[in-house]
Amino acid sequence: MQEFLIPAKPDLQAARETWLKMLALERRLSPETVEAYERDTRQFLHFLTGHCGGPPGISEIADLRPADLRGFLAARRNAGAGARTLGRGLAGIRSLLRFLEKRGLANAAGAAALRAPRQPKSLPKPLTASDAKQVVAVEGQLAEEPWIAARNAAVLTLLYGSGLRISEALGLSGADLATETDTVLRITGKGGKTRLVPVLPVASRAVAEYRRLCPFDIDPKGLLFRGARGGPLNPAIVQREMAKLRSALNLPDTATPHALRHSFATHLLGRGGDLRTIQELLGHASLSTTQIYTGVDTARLLDIYERAHPRA
Repeated sequence: MQEFLIPAKPDLQAARETWLKMLALERRLSPETVEAYERDTRQFLHFLTGHCGGPPGISEIADLRPADLRGFLAARRNAGAGARTLGRGLAGIRSLLRFLEKRGLANAAGAAALRAPRQPKSLPKPLTASDAKQVVAVEGQLAEEPWIAARNAAVLTLLYGSGLRISEALGLSGADLATETDTVLRITGKGGKTRLVPVLPVASRAVAEYRRLCPFDIDPKGLLFRGARGGPLNPAIVQREMAKLRSALNLPDTATPHALRHSFATHLLGRGGDLRTIQELLGHASLSTTQIYTGVDTARLLDIYERAHPRA
């Protein structure tokens, strides 16, 4: 790690160096994360030097108050730091103080009591319709076992075709989509909220093909989608298969399983779908969540309102 002038007394300098080594060796944080924590705490010590009228030692930071930390965050914000940078900086300071607290050298309560800056909401970017079709096509799956390729295609088709969360798709039972004529699923999502979602014929066919090829007995009371050895299908497996498809199809890193659910909503809205209906299909408790999720700007929201509201 590059050497810097650290504005701190020797006892704090030594403790901080031990903490950084612990992060790298014991907690095995990445070099980039350790470097960021080093930089953030160094900036904090620079701030305390001016705040306290001299280089701080352990005695000066032993009982930091939330007001001291708010002052540092305000100074960093005024210097142009964003919410993510401020949140990471606070996380580093908390980690250092907890390290000192475990050794009886400081009290981390002040840092723990301070609320981290609110992070901006980030959402996966939707795939284009053509990319989404390639991702869910069974002939495009990369698994060598035909039944596993069919399984992956069926899961991804439900994410894109019905807007399911990955946990909802993998939670389906053997009684769900038992025949190609099944056109509706009853899904229990977050907070125990139940909703009905339509199943496209292409999704029903994909599930039927998976059932036909699956080497394991699919009990109506058991799980529909199985792992390679017959147990529950782990979400990490689906995410890994999606990563392979991203590479093969030259898609961006934002093309994740959850991005297929996002694409479902975005493409529906783009083809004239009603925002309230999309809210119900996604299982969102609030319309504002759907508005953010689908990237609807205010002008478009008002246009939808004026076209749909009976008193508009």
